[in-house]
Amino acid sequence: MSRFMMLVKASEDSEAGVMPTKEEIAEMGRFNERMAAAGVMLAAEGLRESAAGARVTFSGGTPVVTEGPFAGARQLIAGFWVIRAADLDEALEWARQVPFQDGEVEVRRIFELEDFPADVLPPEEAAREEALREELRKRAEG
Repeated sequence: MSRFMMLVKASEDSEAGVMPTKEEIAEMGRFNERMAAAGVMLAAEGLRESAAGARVTFSGGTPVVTEGPFAGARQLIAGFWVIRAADLDEALEWARQVPFQDGEVEVRRIFELEDFPADVLPPEEAAREEALREELRKRAEG
């Protein structure tokens, strides 16, 4: 099994802070419940509009902060799900069921520790990273 992120692309409405309707929230809740019951959903969150955020860019190691809003709503992210699926086809099957009338969901596989060759991520570094991930899982459950 692999982890996939389903990225919800922003829209002009989401960037303007327009909230979903009561019906849309209820439909999304039912979808989330189906994914949770199937054991595939690991996380899901909506994101505030870019005007409420900032970007940190790096040039030559120097961080530069730029406050939102940012142009190009369709290039921005309005929310996400992290799911566990056997492969991209299964992840896409879930993405096809997202209860949107309009919009776009991008599906991308998340790197797992075993994806990195040992010369890039030596076993001792991988073990340390796995211990950190386990600690974060425990915190999330607690």
